[in-house]
Amino acid sequence: MISKMVEVFKTDVKDKNLSVQLVRKLKKYFPESYINFDLDDCDHILRVEGENISVQSVILLMKNFGYRCEVLL
Repeated sequence: MISKMVEVFKTDVKDKNLSVQLVRKLKKYFPESYINFDLDDCDHILRVEGENISVQSVILLMKNFGYRCEVLL
């Protein structure tokens, strides 16, 4: 049985169009993952669901794209 991981991040992304672009970029690095933003949440949530998600990679990629991203505990 393959178990899926769900990682949830707090971000500073506030724009819907921008979130769509960022999902496309992240999908290039995590093609088998389900990725979405919940911009209605006060923490502007980024959710990544898939196998073997590297939290550090997500944070680094978002930083390289110019956005703050941290694990939501």
